Amino acid sequence: MTIIIQLILIVGCAKATGLLFRRLGQPQVCGEIAAGIILGPSLFGALWPHAQRMVFSPSASDHLTVLSEVGLIFIMFIIGLEFDFSHLATSTRAVFLVSTAGILVPFLLGVPLGRWIYFQMGLNVNKVGFTLFVATALSMTAVPVLGRIVVEFNLGKSRLAALAIGAAAMDDAVGWLLLALVSDLVVARFQPTRILVSAAGVAIYLLAMIFLVRPLLKRWTHWAMSKSGHELPPAALAQLIIMFFASAAVTSAIGIFPVFGAFVMGAVLHDQKALCEAVGRQMRDFVTVFFLPVFFTFTGLRTDISSLDGKAGLLAGVVILVAATGKFGGCSVAARLGGLSWRESFSIGAMMNTRGLVDLVVLNTGYDLGIIPKPVFSIFVVMVLFSTYMTAPALRRLIRGTELQAQFEVSTFMEGRASPAGGEAAQRGTVVA
Repeated sequence: MTIIIQLILIVGCAKATGLLFRRLGQPQVCGEIAAGIILGPSLFGALWPHAQRMVFSPSASDHLTVLSEVGLIFIMFIIGLEFDFSHLATSTRAVFLVSTAGILVPFLLGVPLGRWIYFQMGLNVNKVGFTLFVATALSMTAVPVLGRIVVEFNLGKSRLAALAIGAAAMDDAVGWLLLALVSDLVVARFQPTRILVSAAGVAIYLLAMIFLVRPLLKRWTHWAMSKSGHELPPAALAQLIIMFFASAAVTSAIGIFPVFGAFVMGAVLHDQKALCEAVGRQMRDFVTVFFLPVFFTFTGLRTDISSLDGKAGLLAGVVILVAATGKFGGCSVAARLGGLSWRESFSIGAMMNTRGLVDLVVLNTGYDLGIIPKPVFSIFVVMVLFSTYMTAPALRRLIRGTELQAQFEVSTFMEGRASPAGGEAAQRGTVVA
């Protein structure tokens, strides 16, 4: 009964807050992230501590933990399946500069920030591992969240959005490998022999997935989709689930978190369009509506924003400032060097500063490895929330006068709203050339 009540609250709260945030001018995914924080000790626990402990008691939440971890494997498979690697082939100067700055600048800023937080909070964890996790967390851009914002804002066909998505995709490709490497170093406890063995296992796994498993999967896809045309038969869907769980098991066995294996399995299938569309129709909505809120709530239960005292609040402010400087500042300057105007460059910087789901995966990985303590976890969740929530309002103001404004004004997001420029174009539903 307790688990059923948990799931009712999680799915209901995610839907309600998603709609509320949409009315407040934020994309729906921002409300879904907030639902996890609301149900945790930060709000529900602060207002009704007895009820919160009764519903989300540690003993009852063990099942939620397992469900969240299983759900995250589904989520990462879907993300890998929908990962558009065509963006990585883009070789324009602006995309290269923005993607390079989007990884390099935040990572370089994250190293001294991690060391500073380590000494300020007197932590008793591996200093090198903690510093690397902090730097990695600052380097990620949440392509899934950014993609949903781009779709809701009707910017999918614009040059600037394509540039931002392309740069973010390149950052995430490097970021996932970076996360795998950092996790590998922590699990191996920085022992050279264990690190080399584990690194060799990762390299063999990736090569096998690309050159051995991928050709077999392409044949399997052709066979599975030829059976029923546009839908994946139940037997084939079961085989697919078995395959990405097996991939997750392999990465877990070689010392990397299972989510990486699920992501790689999806990524090697990304160009099988018929399969991707079929899986999207048959699996994506359920994963988004059910498993994604469970993961956000799982993160929220680990986060207690109300417990952050003055010192922790100051640290959170510094983390937010450094994170924004690295992503927004670094990517904006890089876009400007790539030939864009300052307003266009700032729009790129705002989109690249989106974090959300991807950063939460990084933080939960560090938490599960025991390298990110709970107080620091809460501080970085605050940074993720702030970075994600500032994207939509910042972008709405920065796109004025750019090629994005006309498309945004006729988006479904703007239905019933006034144009950000106060013009008549949005009211008439016409596109300004």
